[in-house]
Amino acid sequence: MATMKDEQVTKTRSRSTFYYEGKRYEATGKSQKEADQKAAIKKDKLKRGEVGITGNMTVERWATEWLETYKMPVVGEGQYKNYLSHVKGVIIPAIGNLKLKDVKDIHLQKILNSRIGKSKYDLAKLRITIKAIFKKAYSSKLIFHNPAEDLELPAAEEGTHRKITDYEREKILTLAETHRAGLWIKTLLYTGMRPAETIALEWRHIDFDKQLIHVEQAVKAATNDIGAPKSKSGIRDIPIQAKLLPSLIKACGSPFEPVFIQPVTRKHHTKTSMRCWWNSFKRALNISMGAKLYRNKIIISAVAPDLTPYCLRHTFCTDLQDAGVPINMARYLMGHADISTTARIYTHTTEKAIQDAAKKMNAQ
Repeated sequence: MATMKDEQVTKTRSRSTFYYEGKRYEATGKSQKEADQKAAIKKDKLKRGEVGITGNMTVERWATEWLETYKMPVVGEGQYKNYLSHVKGVIIPAIGNLKLKDVKDIHLQKILNSRIGKSKYDLAKLRITIKAIFKKAYSSKLIFHNPAEDLELPAAEEGTHRKITDYEREKILTLAETHRAGLWIKTLLYTGMRPAETIALEWRHIDFDKQLIHVEQAVKAATNDIGAPKSKSGIRDIPIQAKLLPSLIKACGSPFEPVFIQPVTRKHHTKTSMRCWWNSFKRALNISMGAKLYRNKIIISAVAPDLTPYCLRHTFCTDLQDAGVPINMARYLMGHADISTTARIYTHTTEKAIQDAAKKMNAQ
């Protein structure tokens, strides 16, 4: 039961009402002046999109709301992280401060265009995220036009010739610590060796004193025979990175023993057995990234379909560029016969390369 004091407080409250975009709002205060001031503040916040679910809210606020309300409860961990990386890492930095109703298709197309150099799969996933965010805003009547409806997918890398994403790198390296193919995976990533070269690698080719890997043989095309690399440029010395060295030391075997052996025969892998090794690793990676299983069968994959061992080699070359390694040295380390092959990778502008360029310009 309300007391006399409560009734007196209620009677002394003043109310100020206003309309914004056809909706009625109100604010109360101890005096009419206070109520009017609160109403003015609330109206200003509505205009800036700081309160209420309206077209005036910022893209950052709506995208975060969309992610937490419509995606977090219903998708797997891996898929949610993909959405999160697109929202927090790409969309918000680009247009997060814009009001939802002010976003035009050109804003969204520029976001996609700025990601040229990423894989076609990654770009397609980003477009799906953008379209989903604005489709929900449109169906919720927060905007009167869907600016994401006709987005074009820019030209992108497809197949094996792409670098892995940061999220893929994190998951791959984590799994490599426990999976039986882990040392092979890390060797591909940290040396840029071709899979055919890793099959032929023996412990005598690894100089732990000088911390070099001597690449001087490979499995020949269309066979399982080991011979010289496919060209003279394939013969090279690759420095052993500090991230790889402890794993190699721990696994070290006798000089003429293969570094990567079949567990039963104790012989060199064949191309078929190496492919099975990769498929085993990729399945485990898929599960760790949130793939959906039914009776132990993957029914919804979380791994990009174009992820192959060659993506790790491509990533090594991109890492060389980010480290500022000259292109002629990168050509040597990759074992490319033609420097134009290296140039096709080095011409991909990475975010780190842009940041390094900015630092150098600011230092002048």
